[in-house]
Amino acid sequence: MAVKSLNKEEIKDLYNKDFYQWIIENVELLKNKEFNLVDWEHVIEELESMGRSELRSVISFMTVILEHLYKYEHFRENETMGDSWIDSIDNARTELEWLFNDSPSLKRKAQEEIDLAWKSAVRRLVKWFKKPENHHLAKKYFGKIPTEQDFPKKCPYTFQQILEYEPWIEN
Repeated sequence: MAVKSLNKEEIKDLYNKDFYQWIIENVELLKNKEFNLVDWEHVIEELESMGRSELRSVISFMTVILEHLYKYEHFRENETMGDSWIDSIDNARTELEWLFNDSPSLKRKAQEEIDLAWKSAVRRLVKWFKKPENHHLAKKYFGKIPTEQDFPKKCPYTFQQILEYEPWIEN
């Protein structure tokens, strides 16, 4: 798609008026090495946002894994309870593998964010116990509806365990 003959201000205005067209215009400008017309302020902002979004995805998948690992190890009432948690862990690990293959540096950054993922997992655990169908489990394991203070402050799993640990497999 050819770039219309827009000036720098018109290109910058597209950012709020027609985001998709703004992308098309700036990509064409970059391809044509017309760097003086590129809306650098917004390009930089969007690139930073993309990086944050990728990291948020990684943290979100780690949160799911941590929540379900912890449930599986501590709150199962019978042998079949937790099958959906295993599926969820496997799916999240697959997604992490894809993200880490595409962006290896995300794996290093993810290791620094375990505590944030754990904190998020704890919030999800508390919400899970607040559901009426789980009140009996809250009573059984805590004697009440638990709060964040009822869970370990530090993540009980290592990064390697987040990626590989399978407590459902008997050795």
